[in-house]
Amino acid sequence: MSISYFLNKFATALALGLAVSGGSCDRMITPRSAQIIKDAENKTADGNYLRAIALYESALDDSPRTADVHYRLALLYDDKMHDPLHALHHFKRYLTLAPSGPHANEVKNFMKKDELELGTSLSGDSVVSRAEAARLRNENLALRKEVDEYRARHPTEKAAEIKPVDKKTGPPAKTYVVREGDTLASIARKFYKSSGRWKKIQNANKNLIDDPAKLKPGMTLTIP
Repeated sequence: MSISYFLNKFATALALGLAVSGGSCDRMITPRSAQIIKDAENKTADGNYLRAIALYESALDDSPRTADVHYRLALLYDDKMHDPLHALHHFKRYLTLAPSGPHANEVKNFMKKDELELGTSLSGDSVVSRAEAARLRNENLALRKEVDEYRARHPTEKAAEIKPVDKKTGPPAKTYVVREGDTLASIARKFYKSSGRWKKIQNANKNLIDDPAKLKPGMTLTIP
């Protein structure tokens, strides 16, 4: 037998060995990552968002195949944690790893929304959408109409009997039970539509909050 015959056999065996070893490597990595992502999805469904975040982050290795993990993390921070800063980071990582990915256009729209929300939260202002502004305007007109109709039916009733809200006392304070993953900023956004007003909640609960960064689930906060 010629030397070329043995060389061809060796090359074939080497190629087969590389293919087998490569396939076994994929079998070792891909199922593990898939299981981590599945576990993270289950934790998200159960409301354990912090554990879901930890699981997703453990599956990241900055390879293009983890672009979808960055996308899932961004949605989790955006929808559940109400944290536009971290959401923006993972949306940007998605576009870096998959600039033409299936979610690219959707991610760009999310980023515009989060940049606006982040900017307004830092300034302490709240942006009201056109739809919300229209709803509030219609509600105000309806209330005015009710007052006018009431006065028309009771022309002799003294105006003083319709008492306005006492500016000093104001309406009774609300309460809120802290849930896992809550921050003062996210609670402020829930009640005031602006995370920049978190100090107002802290000041109203000085006897409970030693460190604003360490809220405990189950705490009952007064919302002024």
